[in-house]
Amino acid sequence: GEARLVSSEKPAWRVGEELDERTLPPVTRSQLVRYAEASGDHNPIHTSVRAAEEAGLSGVIAHGMLTAAAMGLPFSPYLEHGYVKELKVRFSGMVYLGDEISVGGNATGAVETAEGRLYDFEVHARKGEDEVASGTASFVVFE
Repeated sequence: GEARLVSSEKPAWRVGEELDERTLPPVTRSQLVRYAEASGDHNPIHTSVRAAEEAGLSGVIAHGMLTAAAMGLPFSPYLEHGYVKELKVRFSGMVYLGDEISVGGNATGAVETAEGRLYDFEVHARKGEDEVASGTASFVVFE
């Protein structure tokens, strides 16, 4: 479905509830060049086909941290009500130029803290049916 860009309602996730999955536009070379500049990660496997092939890859790959950052996108509609406190990611596949990845997850728990209600999630990034990254996230909803 179409992901909500902003949610005026304070989230109250139930265990097992799915986050709105987001499918990102295909990875482009200009996106990777801009990310290299912004992140300071200028490893040429992310921008040069020749360097990627010399490293044994079949082509330019996206920065892992760009994929990790995308895994936080399902929380963006709720940033008015809280923030991502922690994001832990394990990479299991590569994202190449032209790949479309989908990011999502599901709630695994909730506890009250001094800051607010802390929700835990399992999160993922997939290329088609193949998982390229997985991990956990926590989101604090302010009281």
